Amino acid sequence: MNTSHLMRRIAAAAAAAAVALPVSLGVLAPQAFAAQTDGPFGPGCAAVPAEGEGSIDGMADDPVATAASNNPELSTLVTAVQKAGLVDTLNNAEDITVFAPTNAAFAKIPKADLDKVLADKAALTKILTYHVVGEEVDKADLAGGSFETLQGGTVTTDGSGDAFVVNDTAKIVCGDVQTSNATVHIVDTVLMPK
Repeated sequence: MNTSHLMRRIAAAAAAAAVALPVSLGVLAPQAFAAQTDGPFGPGCAAVPAEGEGSIDGMADDPVATAASNNPELSTLVTAVQKAGLVDTLNNAEDITVFAPTNAAFAKIPKADLDKVLADKAALTKILTYHVVGEEVDKADLAGGSFETLQGGTVTTDGSGDAFVVNDTAKIVCGDVQTSNATVHIVDTVLMPK
């Protein structure tokens, strides 16, 4: 095979690759990107109401404390936020992230202990503000993350795919739920500051 014939074949192969690469990226890249950013994730999202103000779509219209009050899975958290006097603080904050324990998460705490904390506004405020980060934290930030909380402590996150944990103990059961002022990650365990 002569050199000019070989060069034409290489040029033709390069031209074909130049056409094929953008076409394949155009088909594959949006799908890969969509898989990473297509909204709430996790098995617990099935427990969120499908319709109404407490649904994923309904929560997006309201500030975080109001949105949580419409979600029946978060009623114990809402009671705690009200007792601590944090409703306005959370509703008026901008671009925050809330790790929101479910009712089942609070049920893991012995009733006597939970009642004691609910009656102690200072202790309750410390615990609740430990669940709030003063910046947006979405799924892309959760792998190997470390974030300062409003309480002053730090929460860590780790995982991949749709499986993430906070402080190595609390599983995110439904993440990336948007409200008008916050990103909410619903967790299965109450986080305790050190």
